[in-house]
Amino acid sequence: MNTNELFSSYKMENLQRTLLVIFLFVTIKCPNALSQLLMNGMNEPNMQLDPDPEFIGTINNVTFPAGREAILACSVRNLGKNKVGWLRASDQTVLALQGRVVTHNARISVMHEDMHTWKLKISKLRESDRGCYMCQINTSPMKKQVGCIDVQVPPDIINEESSSDLAVQEGEDATLVCKATGNPVPRVTWRREDGEMILLRKPGSRELMRVESYQGPALKLARLERRQMGAYLCIASNDVPPAVSKRVSLSVQFAPMVRAPSQLLGTPLGSDVQLECQVEASPSPVSYWLKGARTTSSYSGSISNSALETGQPGPEMLLDGPKYSITEKRDGYRGIMLLTVRSFSPSDVGTYHCVSTNSLGRAEGTLRLYEIKLHPGIATINDDQLNFIGGLEESRNSALSTAKHRISWQHLSLHLAITAQLVCSPLSIILRCLSSSLRMR
Repeated sequence: MNTNELFSSYKMENLQRTLLVIFLFVTIKCPNALSQLLMNGMNEPNMQLDPDPEFIGTINNVTFPAGREAILACSVRNLGKNKVGWLRASDQTVLALQGRVVTHNARISVMHEDMHTWKLKISKLRESDRGCYMCQINTSPMKKQVGCIDVQVPPDIINEESSSDLAVQEGEDATLVCKATGNPVPRVTWRREDGEMILLRKPGSRELMRVESYQGPALKLARLERRQMGAYLCIASNDVPPAVSKRVSLSVQFAPMVRAPSQLLGTPLGSDVQLECQVEASPSPVSYWLKGARTTSSYSGSISNSALETGQPGPEMLLDGPKYSITEKRDGYRGIMLLTVRSFSPSDVGTYHCVSTNSLGRAEGTLRLYEIKLHPGIATINDDQLNFIGGLEESRNSALSTAKHRISWQHLSLHLAITAQLVCSPLSIILRCLSSSLRMR
C-alpha cells in the first residue's frame, strides 16, 4: 500500500471515530431529539410535494351588443408561486399579468375578486374586440384555457354599394341593390313606400305577380311597366336594434299619352263648360291648351296623337284668365288637364286641343265644342250651368224638374243637323244624341 492510500485510510478512520463520538454525546445528552430525528427519517418516503396548479371549470363564451361590456372569468386552484396572465389568442398579445394590465388599451381591465378567480373586463365593446382570449398559467409546461367574445353589431347600409334613385325607360330591366353589414349578418327586405304590392315578373312569363315584400339584397325588375314606378324601401335587420332603411325612387320613363273622355261637347250660350283630358307621362310633361287649328284624329275613345294640318291658321294658345280657367291635377305619372270656358259664346265654338310633351315625345287630344240652342218656349234657366256632353244634358242642380228642360222635336232636328255637320263625330255619338233626346221627350 502506498503512502496516499495509507493517508486516506487514516482520515476515514478518524472521521468514523468523530461521528461515533458525536452520536454517543447526543444519545446521552438529548435522547428525545435523537428519537424525533429517527422518526422523521423513517417517514421521509411518505412526504408529498406541493400540488401543481389547475383550472377550475372552463371559461364561458359570451355574447354582447356593441357598446356594452364583456367579462371573461378564469378560476385556478393551487396557484402557489405561479402567475396567471391574459392574452389575445389570435396574435398572442399579452393583455394582463396577475392583477396588472400591460396593454395600452384603456378599455381593458382585470379583477381578482377572490383567491381563485381572475376576470378580464372589456368595456365599450367594439366590433374589433370580437374573438378569443387565453387565460394562461406560467407552469412548465404551460397551462391555458380559452374563452371567446362575440360582439353583436346593429345593421348598417353601405350607401356606396347600394342603389341610388333610378330612371329607366319603360320596357327595360332594372335591379335595385341594397348592401348591409352587421353581426349577425342582416336580412334585407324590400317593400313599397306607399304600401302597395310589389309587381314582379313571373319567370318565363309576361304576367306580373303581386307580393307584399321581397327578401334579398337585389330586387330584379324585368321589362318594367309604368305601374311599377314608385319609391321602394330597403330594410336591413338582424335582431340587434335598431333596424335601418334606405329609400330608392324608381322612375319609369315614357312618352306622353293623352285621352279625351268626351270628345264632343255641346252647351247653351251663356253657360260655363269644362273640357277634360287625361294624361300619362314620365318624366312630368309640359301641358297646355290650344284652340282653332283643325286636326286629323280618331274619336274611337283611345289615346290619339294629332298633327296639325298644313295650310291652316296657327292654333291659339289659351291662357288662364277671366275667359278661361286652366288647372292640372297630378298623381304620380297620371294627370288630368281641365279647361273651363266661361260664359260660352258663339266665338267659343270650335276645336280645342290638349297637348302634353316631355323629353321622350308629344301627344295631343282633340275636343269639339258647339252650341246647343234651347227651344224658345222653355223658361230661362238662371244660376245654373249646364254641360251637354255628347248630346247628353247634365245639370248641376238636381232639384230642377225634368219638364223644365224638355227638348222639343224642333230642337231635336236642329241638334241632329248640327251634329251631322261635325264630320269627325262617329255614328255612335249621333245615335246617342237621338236616343237621349227621345228619352227626354
